[in-house]
Formats: sequence, C-alpha cells, structure tokens
Amino acid sequence: MRRFALGFLKVILAVAFVTAMGLAQELPPGKETSVKNIVRLNRAPVNKEILRVTLPRPKETKLSNGLTVLVLEQHKLPTVAFALWIKTGALADPKDLPGLAKFTADMLREGTAHRSSAQLAADVDEIGASLGAAAAFGSSTSTVSASGLVENADRILELISDIAVNPTFPADELAKYKDRQLASLEQERSDPRFLSQEKFFQVLYRDFPAAEVAATPESVKAVTPEKLKDFHDRYYVPNNAILGVVGDVQFDSVLALIKKHFGDWKSHPVPPLNLPPLPPSSPKKVVLVDRPDSVQTNILAGDYAVRRSDPDFIPLRVMNRVLGEGPSSRLFLNLREEKSYTYGAYSFFNADIYPGPWIAETEVRNAVTDGALHEFMYEFKRIRDEKVPDAELDDSRRSIVARFALSLEQPAQLLTFWMTANYYKLPEDYWDRYPEQVAAVSPDVVQRVAKKYIDLDHLQIVCVGNGKEIKEALKKYGPLEVYDTNGRRQE
Repeated sequence: MRRFALGFLKVILAVAFVTAMGLAQELPPGKETSVKNIVRLNRAPVNKEILRVTLPRPKETKLSNGLTVLVLEQHKLPTVAFALWIKTGALADPKDLPGLAKFTADMLREGTAHRSSAQLAADVDEIGASLGAAAAFGSSTSTVSASGLVENADRILELISDIAVNPTFPADELAKYKDRQLASLEQERSDPRFLSQEKFFQVLYRDFPAAEVAATPESVKAVTPEKLKDFHDRYYVPNNAILGVVGDVQFDSVLALIKKHFGDWKSHPVPPLNLPPLPPSSPKKVVLVDRPDSVQTNILAGDYAVRRSDPDFIPLRVMNRVLGEGPSSRLFLNLREEKSYTYGAYSFFNADIYPGPWIAETEVRNAVTDGALHEFMYEFKRIRDEKVPDAELDDSRRSIVARFALSLEQPAQLLTFWMTANYYKLPEDYWDRYPEQVAAVSPDVVQRVAKKYIDLDHLQIVCVGNGKEIKEALKKYGPLEVYDTNGRRQE
C-alpha cells in the first residue's frame, strides 16, 4: 500500500511539474492569453486508479475521571507527540471579555503550582522538547501540545499535565503579558489585512461569537488572574478533554504514564455551550474601511460555508480547489497570470461546530480595484453557471488526494485526523474513504455546491483602501457602507 501511495505521488508531482512548465513559458511582447484557453497537456502517464488506504487506527480508552485517550503507535522515529484538546474555546468568551480563552491558554506556560515561567522554559529546553497552548478566535476548542524524544515521554507528560492542570496565572507575568498584547493590538490596527478580516467577520456573523477575531484594549486591561482561573477551572477538566498520543510508544506503557500524570485530575460537570442562532445571511453589500494612506486595496468576499460534520464538506473542498486554492486555481490564474493585478488571489473555508466562513481574498493596486472585483465576480459566476471541464476537475481532485497521501507520512497529522474524527463524531472509516469520496465529486456536484455556497445575492464584500480612489468603483458592486479604521460608520 505504501509503495502504491508513493507511486501515486510521483505521478501527481510529474503532472504538476509539466503543467507548471507549460504555464511558465514567456509570452511574446504584447501578447496575452486567457485562462479559458489554457490547455492542460497531461503529458505524464497518469494512473487512473483511486488511492485506497486503511489508516492505522488509534487505540481508544477513557480514564475513570472521563478523559478520552487516543494512542496511535508509530515506530518509524524515536519521537512522541501529545495533543490535549479542551472542548471549549473562544466561542465561550464572555461578550464583554473577548479573548478570555486565548488569554487563558497563553498564560498556561507562565507559571504553575510547581514551576515559575523561567523554570518551565528551562525544563523544556533541557530535554529539547516543545510545549505550547493556544485558543484561536472563532474556534470551539483550546489546545495544549508537546513533543520530543520518546525517551523523555514521562517528563513531557509531566510538563503538559502541569500547565494544563496546575496553572497559577501569576499577577507579575500577567502584567507583562498584557503589555505585550496591548502593543500587538496597536500594531494590528495598522495592518490592512487584519482590518479587512476584522470587518468581514463582523459583517458576516454580527452578534454570533465568531464575529470576534481579536481581543480589545478594554478586554486586555480588564482581565485578572481571578478571571483566568475561573475560566480554567470551569472548562479545563478531564471529562471535557481528549488526549491524543502518537509516536514510538506501546499502548500499555504510555497509558500507565498518562494515568500517572492525569489520573488525579478532578472532573466536574461542564456548563453547555449555548450558542445563539446563526444570523441569517444579509443581502449583498460592499463595506469600505477607508484607510487614506493605502496604495493598495485588500479585498475579501464571501459568505457562510459548512459545519465540519456536513456532508458537503468534501464537495466544497473540491469546488474550492478549482476556484481558489493554490497557483493553478482559477482566481490565481486569472488575477495574477492573465491580468497581473496581484501577486496572488485565493479562496478558502473553515468549518467547526458551526458554519465557518468561505472567503476569497486578494490585494491589488488601487488603480485596478474595479478590475479585480470584476474578475472575482466573473469567476464566481462561471463556477456557478458552467460545469467544470473533466480534465480541470480531475487535476483538482488528484491534487487533494496527493496532498492527503503525503500527509500520511506525518505522525502528528495522522493524530489530528483521528482527533478530528473523534471530536466531530465523523464515521469510523471517514479517512479510509476520503480519497474515494474526493474522486467521486462530479461536475454536477461541484456546480451544486457552488450555487449553494457562492450565493451572489448574499455575498459580503469588504475592501480596505483609500476611499478617495476606490469608493466610486465599489458602488458598482452593491450598496456601500463606509467605516474608518477604528470601526466608526462614516456618512
């Protein structure tokens, strides 16, 4: 099976190389080519069989305190990696304290009942390990992770359990952390890409928790050790967590270490996450964040996508690969290769326990803002109105499967696959069938999901740029709202 996967990858890479060489040929002066006329040469022999895999399964158990444990044995390298997913993240932030989940995760390494921040750093460095924690905005989880040599598995587990179970959130370290956060927030407000993302999520999600993409100066100043401890004690409990292990370990021996370091972790009922209803899609509009000194325009356009457990996840993945994922996608070929408007134009989508966003984005010179939006709309309409040609769709499907096949060589990615399946309650054979399901996405299915999720009547367009130079052009694409860089509505 492994030989087949590697052979499959070589074929895919050969096709990609030939295609890239064909696209890279210089044009005669004054000549242009349309992306619609690109010929996919397919000179390399292509194996038409579908990749079939049976992924190694982790062994799953549950400790008496409710902690779910997944152990995936991988004996290629003498390493081990641990990932602890807390099933509560930024979606649980209080409305008046955005960033509380992030603050809590960030501060886990700044001191515990047994170690100061400096001692933690020294202990991690001594064994050449990694140790970190994060809680991304818009996510339903917080994560604590660690990795290193398998000979240090006991010490690594002791470190990860110490910061996850025993943080003290010392006031002196919190004061330094708050200074860093305030400086970072000030810097972010000068970044047009951040401003475009901030406004897009506000416009799309409104009162839903996913509208928040960053803390505020007020929330940073308001956070205290007591508030961090309250959030931690409420949600960081074993019955609200999954611990994944991958590496050169034996199930019985690593389970004994897990029980040693996590067995006394006390459980208690966790308050449910009561998310409000997702706001209905707004009618199409254009939002300008007026940044007078900008010489470029940052453009985001999109709408709601899917939940991670939605059956449309894989079809949407294929559709998005055709439209905007990577340098062979339509948006990239059009706006960069044909029109030379930008260094790159892409689309992507996120999925969680709620419908994440689907977003197309680029950054262009002010003078070609109108042209870039015109081409965005052209490509959106084209993938909705016309079936994707078989050769183009086949390239996209094979690219997705090739990337998946390559990821099977990465133990940490394999663990993430299974933790994802556990957390989102995906079918047990989900990843075994993944290549087959990708390959089964037809032109009709791509067109169906394009019409469903690229909803031109509810498209939200956000542009950050110089209003004097681009405002009139933006009015052509929908009702216009104008804000300054601090979020204040302008007349």
